[in-house]
Amino acid sequence: MKCCAGCFGDRGLRDSIFPYLSAKNGRCSYCGSRNVNVLPPKSLNQYFELLVSAYEQDSRGKLLVRWFRDDWGMFEQSEMDDSHAKELLADILDDGEIVRKTFKPARTLAANPLSEWEKLRDELLYRNRFFPDANIDLERLQFLLSQLSVNSASIRCSWHRARIQTGEMPFGVREMGAPPKRIASHGRANPAGIPYLYLGSNPLTSISEIRPHTGEIACVAEFTIPSNATFIDLRSPKRMVSPFVLEDEEAIVRMRSDLPFLERLGDELTRPVLPQAAAIDYTPSQYLCEFIKKCGYKGVVYRSSVSDGINLALFDPELAKCGSITQYRVASVSVGISVQADPVTNNKKKKR
Repeated sequence: MKCCAGCFGDRGLRDSIFPYLSAKNGRCSYCGSRNVNVLPPKSLNQYFELLVSAYEQDSRGKLLVRWFRDDWGMFEQSEMDDSHAKELLADILDDGEIVRKTFKPARTLAANPLSEWEKLRDELLYRNRFFPDANIDLERLQFLLSQLSVNSASIRCSWHRARIQTGEMPFGVREMGAPPKRIASHGRANPAGIPYLYLGSNPLTSISEIRPHTGEIACVAEFTIPSNATFIDLRSPKRMVSPFVLEDEEAIVRMRSDLPFLERLGDELTRPVLPQAAAIDYTPSQYLCEFIKKCGYKGVVYRSSVSDGINLALFDPELAKCGSITQYRVASVSVGISVQADPVTNNKKKKR
């Protein structure tokens, strides 16, 4: 029996541990993938034993495979249902009983970085914009962000920026870049006057991000960026952070406690913001991106709030090279709604 890194969906196993253990190409016995790096499950025993040590048996708890899904984003591909995941985990640990028992986290940390972020966020929004009193552990934040770093080659090699065409002719290459400093308005990642280049992963995403109207023409430029540039990927921290590259149980417990905080940071860049409130509501995400830039990263990758694609905020627009420009006519714009409050009732009495 052989397993592959795809069974787990864990970046540390895929990029570090499988290559270190000299995996060879073959067919995976568990998820059925072919021509992938495979290993005997027992080769992973020491890594999973360390992870299991961060949990303890509890009759009211959950199966280990459920904890690994919920806490670390493992076993998410369709072929790895509970049955296949338990079979693989039993083979790794050489214990068919442990996968049928229920567990709970062995312990949690008292410190709550999420609550500290909420305090800082509130102060940035409404009290102190530049010299806040609330504080978070920036050294820890820098370490956590390092666990989410990616290079451009691992995401994609081309990106897109859209602008609504205002005249008869399409925009030229120079007009498709970031706006000049003096007219750069505030955005999700940039403060006013500090232009970043906002790019979408495909033409539809880039057009959706500029909120077009039906019938308008959008010019979409394709950009390429250096393959060695490093970014912070805030789309799904659970899928980025790996417990298997952490040094001990203490580090695993602490990372598990910090993951909701990282997901909250990802939400800052994705949450819908009303245009009239943007100048204020973008402040927390701008603070976060300024810190990411200070740590030496070239940009931040985040989910699009208006499409299924992804976005990249590039801190240095000069890193991107503009290529072809294509015109698109907006054929339709869809709107989704949800009920936010109870219906308003008319309390006025009818006249007799």
